[in-house]
Amino acid sequence: MLTKEICEEESCRLLKGHKGSHKNHPNVWGFFKKVDKNKISKAGFATPRGGKKGGYQNHVNRNNQVVIPYEQLSHESLSLYKDGYVIRLYPEQYFESKHTPKAQFTDPESKVVVGDNAYVLYRTWESFKSFPPLSSWSIRHLEHDGSKVQKRGKHVQDVGHYLLRLSTSGSDKKKDEGPPQGIFAAEYADKETNYLCKCLLAYFIINTYNSPYTTSQAEHLIAILSDENLIDTSIFEKNGTMRRGLTCCPLCQKILRYSELHDTISFEEADALSNASMQLIDSTRSTVVNLFHLKPLLHHSLTHIPVNVGWGHAVCNTYLGQRECLSLYELQEMEMKVAILLEDRYETFGWISTDKKFIRSPNGAVWIRISDDMSDYELNFPDG
Repeated sequence: MLTKEICEEESCRLLKGHKGSHKNHPNVWGFFKKVDKNKISKAGFATPRGGKKGGYQNHVNRNNQVVIPYEQLSHESLSLYKDGYVIRLYPEQYFESKHTPKAQFTDPESKVVVGDNAYVLYRTWESFKSFPPLSSWSIRHLEHDGSKVQKRGKHVQDVGHYLLRLSTSGSDKKKDEGPPQGIFAAEYADKETNYLCKCLLAYFIINTYNSPYTTSQAEHLIAILSDENLIDTSIFEKNGTMRRGLTCCPLCQKILRYSELHDTISFEEADALSNASMQLIDSTRSTVVNLFHLKPLLHHSLTHIPVNVGWGHAVCNTYLGQRECLSLYELQEMEMKVAILLEDRYETFGWISTDKKFIRSPNGAVWIRISDDMSDYELNFPDG
């Protein structure tokens, strides 16, 4: 199949010779079923678990304002966040004592200014009473041309100094005031990057086993990925997102069935799965296969990028945690074999990462170290 050419005029990604106005981010998976369109859309959203109590937005596009925890500020490259940022402080971080901010925040040269590029988040009644808001402060709210509004939008600004996310405690009732302030910085991606990630994820859906779609339906999609040098089966094979031309789980390397994108997960066949995973199914009714990042989402770097996304099992995602998912090819590149001692000889059975956290056998089977350091632990055996 010959790859079609895209327009490229004014960064347009419609096919060359198109009619009408130019478009930078056309919907090239419009032939998908509704459930698959929703799957792609959801992958483009920031969806923090438990984010509400932290003042985070949920189920919004990744190209939104991010919340920078004050304790992470020194590690952040703020220029990464093209759609803006705001700094979150806890009252214990901001106040020296009741009604007295720390000197670093009253300094005219301070780069952190509550009410401007920062706000204080109250999460407990204890902190609210110990370090109450200053008399000049107001609850955060949204304004457009000086008038309060309820929704974010063009030219809408955040105004105010603090949020309340206070849970019930004794005689104190729950109090929740002030709009969500942004998304987790680790989940951020600018509009262009987010779009290309969705394009690649759509391509991976087409290439699942028993997919109802064909590559001939995706000529426009493939043209965009080709133009961006993002479609290379050999690279997908090396990083573990595809096997034998089919989409697979980067961790366990099993070929993904199309139906698994929408089937509700069951943990009955997962050996030694932790309570956290059982909680996952009870609380989220997750699908068998979800968005999978080859490298974990972390502060101070942009990791929701095309080379880092694929589809993978929810169970495997849980097993992996905040570790990097290394492919067999990457481990072999490290040239570190692992072996077992059999009487008087060693028998190698796989390759291990240089940090000794990840092992794969020649067929891709994987072992993960679940504890980083056991040196502080002692084993106490009962007498006898």
